[in-house]
Amino acid sequence: MSKYPVHSEFQLNGMSLKVSGLKEFALEIQKTGELYEQELGEFILDWLNDKDYVLVNTSGSTGAPKSIKLLKRHMVNSAKATGRRFKLEAGSTALHCLPTRYIAGKMMFVRAVTLGWKLDLVPPKSNPLDQVLKRYDFSAMTPFQLDNSVARLHLLGKLIIGGGPFSQTLKELVKDSSAKIYETYGMTETVTHIAVRRINSKKNKDTGTPFKTLNKVTVSKDERGCLVIKAPKVATDPIITNDLVDLISYKKFLWLGRVDNVINSGGIKLYPETIEQKLAHQIDIPFIIGSEPDDALGERLILVIECDSFDASRLNFEVLGKYETPKRIYCTPKFIRTENGKMKRGAILKSLTAAEEI
Repeated sequence: MSKYPVHSEFQLNGMSLKVSGLKEFALEIQKTGELYEQELGEFILDWLNDKDYVLVNTSGSTGAPKSIKLLKRHMVNSAKATGRRFKLEAGSTALHCLPTRYIAGKMMFVRAVTLGWKLDLVPPKSNPLDQVLKRYDFSAMTPFQLDNSVARLHLLGKLIIGGGPFSQTLKELVKDSSAKIYETYGMTETVTHIAVRRINSKKNKDTGTPFKTLNKVTVSKDERGCLVIKAPKVATDPIITNDLVDLISYKKFLWLGRVDNVINSGGIKLYPETIEQKLAHQIDIPFIIGSEPDDALGERLILVIECDSFDASRLNFEVLGKYETPKRIYCTPKFIRTENGKMKRGAILKSLTAAEEI
């Protein structure tokens, strides 16, 4: 049986469950529940077994999905760090609306069972607040879910967002929300987030607000300019990422983009994610900045929009730097995405033979 006890105040879907009751609940929903409930049931049984780790699949947004081992004690430490950062004590109410097969969904359960939250599980659909009739202290969503939940954010006290880029357009939509909304930085290997930044603070309107690490987490840069994370409570060894950052201090950083996405155009290094942030308020549908071969420049910058048609004449490229203006613009009807909705940038660019230049 698991070495990690069930908190005395923990509730799941309104039921107070100790270890034996929780196991019975998991076995039952595995047999009779919907797919999202079966996934939670499977993870609960994994959590309650006598192994000191769980197997977790990465999302596959930057490469082939892989299965990694996460120590349960690291997951507990992560849960406690989140509780401290957001001042969520025993008895707090939380809404679980993420797929439990991924780390973000798994950690919603671990936080609740470790910290003694009252957790309600709902389908992990695009508009998870649609049928919600009560208020919760805490929840976690993807940017896509947030975009479809703006009108009902008053039902949430604090909300963390992860799993994809947080566009400037979305920031504008939620800036006046009563919910406290945070963008997170993390990955499966760090047991979800190790840094957060407030998106809709009334005090700070600066969109360049840096990420600030959680307690016991420090950061540095390697020779490539990529983030190196030291988080001994959730990872045994330092984690070397492929994320280019502007390091403010050993606790704060600005994210610039992925090193493997950097475009070298005529000897000038261009950062697609940074350019995308500058254009986000002008394009309200999915798009990416990428490159294609060019005889003179080596690579030329391109803009790819998920659409059937788009009026490119309305775009104002004056917001971009000298070398950041796309040389070509393409429309493609359907972006390639991972199972949980993340855009697969490399695959999208490889599929441009079906795209139409505009």
